[in-house]
Amino acid sequence: MKKIEIYTKGYCPYCSKAKALLEAKSIKYTEYDVQHDEEKFSEMLKRADGRRTVPQVFIDDIGIGGCDDLYALDKSGGL
Repeated sequence: MKKIEIYTKGYCPYCSKAKALLEAKSIKYTEYDVQHDEEKFSEMLKRADGRRTVPQVFIDDIGIGGCDDLYALDKSGGL
């Protein structure tokens, strides 16, 4: 089973959409809410090569990007 991690902020509709896709496919994931957690936000920046937008999705420690990238991966059968 792949390890899925997603960095989010509570008000972000793209974060909600990405999580909804994972949940619809019954894929377990670990969520890090970076809205008020500077340490996790800094961690996300480092892992995501400085990208500040959320969500940032990682599969087996490899950054795949955001919500659109997650949906594209699913469409291609890679999720």
